[in-house]
Amino acid sequence: MKNRRKHPGKKSLRGRDFLSVFDFSSRQMKETFRLAEDMKARPGKYRKALDGKMMALIFEKPSLRTRTSFTVGIKQLGGDSLLLTPADINLGKRESVYDVAKNLERMVDGIMIRTFGHDICTSLAEYASIPVINGLTDREHPCQAMADFFTVMECRKNLKKLKLSYIGDGNNVAHSLILAAARTGATLFIATPEGYAPAPAIIAQAGEAIQETGATIVCTEDPIEAARDADMIYTDTWASMGQEAEAEARKAVFAPYQVNRKLFSYAKPDALFMHCLPAHRGEEVTDEVIDSANSVVFQEAENRLHIQKAIMFELLRE
Repeated sequence: MKNRRKHPGKKSLRGRDFLSVFDFSSRQMKETFRLAEDMKARPGKYRKALDGKMMALIFEKPSLRTRTSFTVGIKQLGGDSLLLTPADINLGKRESVYDVAKNLERMVDGIMIRTFGHDICTSLAEYASIPVINGLTDREHPCQAMADFFTVMECRKNLKKLKLSYIGDGNNVAHSLILAAARTGATLFIATPEGYAPAPAIIAQAGEAIQETGATIVCTEDPIEAARDADMIYTDTWASMGQEAEAEARKAVFAPYQVNRKLFSYAKPDALFMHCLPAHRGEEVTDEVIDSANSVVFQEAENRLHIQKAIMFELLRE
């Protein structure tokens, strides 16, 4: 087993895992944003940056953006990828997480995993001697949050002067947004129905960084309080993958939290609308909001490519 999950304050990210937003320090996050900005502006500069590197991409959940952005991203950096699905591995059933990690570390340079249980991701990282990137678990979606904050910075520059608001389910995306806000010193309002708030452990973890960065995290059950004077309003599906059986019941609970024209009108006139996608139009968001001039959802989706290229470069470079 490896023992290389260094403290986020350490200078180099080479050889590290990225399982949580908190695996990067505030400074490392800013440096990654700057690198992604340069990669987006000057892609040719990095076309051989990871020449010969191979990423194993493990998908236990369906994916459009994660699969495309990692596959295209590593190729644009001069490397390549290998797709592994449940039919190939059946992780933890056909073959143990330990055995998968020990096999892959001898054949590839890094692993991206998109799975259900966060424990699978952390176990894979513990056993593999190569970098592991969290492409999504039920606890966090750190690459998404990095792309989200990169997008806000592109559009609005100074995060510390903004009110960012997330309205909906206190899920893995909300968790990573909370940790990213804590690291960057942003003000973030999280509005969820009773019983659907973010995990207390995430709020406690965010508190570790708030004293250093001056961030403000507010959890409320009032969507109007969150939306009022916001510079950004973000939402996500009401039922995530694996919660399909709850979908109908959740619609009634979350109906007051739909981001529609009326709710969005409480935000600033130039507020951004964001969504990690896929969107269930007519449920958590209406067409008139997601298709409006305020919406940056496709810019946000594109930025998954650029931020993940920066993350892979930082972890895999020589």
